Amino acid sequence: METKDLLKKVRKIEIKTRRLSDHIFSGEYHTSFKGRGMTFSEVRQYQFGDDIRAIDWNVTARYNEPYVKVFEEERELTMMLMVDISGSESFGTKNQLKSEIVTEIAATMAFSATQNNDKIGLILFTDQIELYIPPKKGKSHVLRIIRELIEFQPKSKKTDLSQALKFLSGTQKKKAIVFVISDFMVEDDYEKTLKIAGKKHDITGVRVYDIREAKMPNIGMVEMEDAETGEVLVVNTGSKKARLSYEKQYQDKVNYFKDIFSKCGSGTVNTRVDESYVTKLLGYFKSR
Repeated sequence: METKDLLKKVRKIEIKTRRLSDHIFSGEYHTSFKGRGMTFSEVRQYQFGDDIRAIDWNVTARYNEPYVKVFEEERELTMMLMVDISGSESFGTKNQLKSEIVTEIAATMAFSATQNNDKIGLILFTDQIELYIPPKKGKSHVLRIIRELIEFQPKSKKTDLSQALKFLSGTQKKKAIVFVISDFMVEDDYEKTLKIAGKKHDITGVRVYDIREAKMPNIGMVEMEDAETGEVLVVNTGSKKARLSYEKQYQDKVNYFKDIFSKCGSGTVNTRVDESYVTKLLGYFKSR
């Protein structure tokens, strides 16, 4: 993409997503996650109305009267965007590809973070870490993230979410608000790595999907190519058995995403390419 065309596209996404984050997401985003990062400040004597869960039993035993721990809210949050840029994101049967919606959601969340003076970082992944941008503040930093989301060309088309989560745990030592934006059409078992990462970070999986992915149409013999492996197969879509097998494989992956994120204590958002991701994200933030 030429520089002029890239700048126009960046500007177009900036205008759309900046407006959303300014007027809609900033307040909801910060209210949802405010207070999640707390640092110990001091202990003081218990006062009527204090939360008994804050009692420091060691100090209480030492002085023979109740003392509570006092925490201070961290002045800033750190948001990490983990964005799937594998081959399956290039699918779309409506007005937009999944990858385009993924970019818009990531850009909106980035502007929401920067509006609240929070740090924002980016991990682009396939079955490897394609790009890592450490958390930082500022508009120019956010614009760099958007440019990478638009322009970056991955080396691989496959997906390995487990490897991406391992990388997150290894590089992000401070507690972060993490959004994993993907279609979650992955083959790997990521339960263990999600559980480990979820103990340190506040993780939300944002699943972007196309309604046409769920079912195979009955249109006879069709040559199909796997977007991630490049494998080409001739499929008889007229076969009910073939259609049911495809639908089961698809639904198994969706169910795995929902079940494992829930089991690991992480949140989930599901948004179709032809739906308003604004409504879905707002609903999620308000429910926290």
